[in-house]
Amino acid sequence: MQKRFEQLPKHLRMSGEFALEREMLRVTKDGALALTAHPSSLGDKATHPYITTDFSESQIELITPPFPTLEAAHQFLETLYDITALHIGDERLWPQSMPCPLPDGEAIPIANFGTFAPDAGMYREHLLHKYGAKQQLISGVHFNFSFSDDLIAALHEGSPECYPHFKNSLYLKLVRNYLRFRWLIVYLLGATPAVHTSYEERCVSRMQAVNEDVYSNQIALSYRNSDCGYTNIEPLYPNYSSLQGYTSSVRHFISQGDIVTPNELYSPVRLKTSRGGNDLSNLEHDGIDYIEIRNIDLNPFEKTGIARKDLQFLHACLLYWTFKEETSFPDWQAEAFSNQQRVAKEGLSPDLMLHRDGNEVSLQLYAQELLDEIEAFHSLSPELEDVFSAMQARIKDIDLTYSSKATAAMTKDGYTQWSLRQAETFYQDAYANRFRVHGYLDLELSTQVLMKAALKRGYRVDVIDRGDQFIRIRHGQHVEYVKQATKTSKDNYVSVLMMENKTVTKHILAERGIRVPEGVELRQVQDLLEVWNAYEQRPIVLKPKSTNFGIGIHIFKDGATRDEVIAAFHHAKSFDEVVLLETFIPGKEYRFLVIGDEVAGVLHRVPANVTGDGVSTIRELVTKKNEDPLRGKGYKTPLEKIEIDDIVISFLHAQHKTPDDILEHGERIFLRENSNISTGGDSIDYTDSMPETYKKIAVDAAKSIGATICGVDMMIPSLTDESIDYGIIELNFNPAIHIHAYPHEGTERPIGEKVLDLLFS
Repeated sequence: MQKRFEQLPKHLRMSGEFALEREMLRVTKDGALALTAHPSSLGDKATHPYITTDFSESQIELITPPFPTLEAAHQFLETLYDITALHIGDERLWPQSMPCPLPDGEAIPIANFGTFAPDAGMYREHLLHKYGAKQQLISGVHFNFSFSDDLIAALHEGSPECYPHFKNSLYLKLVRNYLRFRWLIVYLLGATPAVHTSYEERCVSRMQAVNEDVYSNQIALSYRNSDCGYTNIEPLYPNYSSLQGYTSSVRHFISQGDIVTPNELYSPVRLKTSRGGNDLSNLEHDGIDYIEIRNIDLNPFEKTGIARKDLQFLHACLLYWTFKEETSFPDWQAEAFSNQQRVAKEGLSPDLMLHRDGNEVSLQLYAQELLDEIEAFHSLSPELEDVFSAMQARIKDIDLTYSSKATAAMTKDGYTQWSLRQAETFYQDAYANRFRVHGYLDLELSTQVLMKAALKRGYRVDVIDRGDQFIRIRHGQHVEYVKQATKTSKDNYVSVLMMENKTVTKHILAERGIRVPEGVELRQVQDLLEVWNAYEQRPIVLKPKSTNFGIGIHIFKDGATRDEVIAAFHHAKSFDEVVLLETFIPGKEYRFLVIGDEVAGVLHRVPANVTGDGVSTIRELVTKKNEDPLRGKGYKTPLEKIEIDDIVISFLHAQHKTPDDILEHGERIFLRENSNISTGGDSIDYTDSMPETYKKIAVDAAKSIGATICGVDMMIPSLTDESIDYGIIELNFNPAIHIHAYPHEGTERPIGEKVLDLLFS
């Protein structure tokens, strides 16, 4: 069967489904356990599919759905981490598997699911009395893996076994081999070489104080995977020879009082079914759907708690162990348990000996031979070369293991302070990525904003068409389809057409008594010449009749010559057959974002600009401004990069400047006439300072054409003037929401939440 596996197409060999679960503690600014309830900002822990709690209210658990690639699962986990880190107030997420400084066990709050899941509370009470609250706060990463159906079918072809039995046998062999060699995973991924002094459990007396808050024996590699960690009181060895043997043995453990449910079997790997998880009856009926790897320490050097390369290595190991021939050593489970304990408690010792089928062998030799076998098995997968290089280095040099690195850091800086510094680093990274959904960075930012808001609420999100920014959002039985974040089922087609047609928009608004600029439609230069006398001495605007993002617009605040207007007409006409000539309304331009019956945000958009430093040219200042991480291209960041194109050069020329001129210190110069963010403008939030009168006008304007989500562009001469003076110059049917969610200056607005409120009210 191994040969058949190697002959399969590469995409099939590496196929499968992958999901991750990550537990972690919430801590206060000084590193103490946060005793507050699970944050309401993260939704209902009893029903949220992605963000919940484990044993304690203080212990958050992140759960990804299954993905067809490791990369997608890891990116989703990172997005969940970012969401969580940014919605727990001043608290931080503890990066270590072993707990933070803890209070007395009685003070640790058990997770409360209320009447939704009363059995969950009773089970946690059982764990509390049997194992103690402190042990239950040990956290880790769980890796859920299943072979693809196509892979199993290809391997089953020609087998005399029935498919269900073949599938179960495949998983059971993998589990047996994983258990045999799990010590290698503990060695290569282990990252809990110490515990805090407040962790006064059964093993602390064996350790020595490294500094004021660290206990360690200096050669420990993973206390979490030792008898000091999250284990049953006595080792339990289920029967993995068959699925029936497994379920019978677990029922036996329950009947004799070793455990009360299958969930209490703290094995490094669990057999799972898609319907009911660990439920033994479902396992017997449905068979094994996937396995859950549970002996992975949180990596305190990684924001997600696990490096992507380590996940790739785990996958490589699982594939190899599925096909590795088994030995007939009868006491393999006891030997495997002993090897895990030795590596966990003495793995950093260069002289450590393990057992292999009853014989002693050095850890270094055993690990090297096993890793060489795994690497040889994947010789047809050159993309794993870097992965194996990293693992080989850890075997050859103990100082490169995560535990050695963590020991050095904690010995120098202290357990609590170093962990808090890591937590703060990860928080800052989450903040820098607050507008991103990892794995979907190719989507427009407004779409990512809506997706992230939906994930925070626990709604299911599917990207139906990436190129068209088309997503589906599901909450229970309620399903909504959304394009580009604001094209939804709440707006009708006629409203969209009316907003696209600026002449129709003006006509309807004027009928409702809403002020708009006067103007005419132009199709030929002759049309322009016929009306030119009426506009010759007035501030005017020329723009395409149906366009967006400020494309093709020319503004002449002080009037224009006939030649200038003709040139502007030809440029605007390149974007539409019809050009609008309108009077220019003086004042500042504000974008009102109307969602439903309210204004969700107001922005003043400042045209692209730079401010001099006395030494840099305009071109150099633009380059520096574009280095801002909030600036990018293609609406995938809150702000767009500034481009020095012909329009900018022409605009500078009118100011007697060139891109290579040096600006005086503090001298500010605008690079464009229009203020669109899409051309490098700056966004300034005015939501709280905008008078309610103007907000009501914006809502009325949207309602006048039946729009539910609408961008209203309004010119207002002065916000301090008590008189109402304004003019609406445009309505936008597909307004960008990211510019309100992440303005250049001012308060960030939860616009994604507002859209969801509208869709799922």
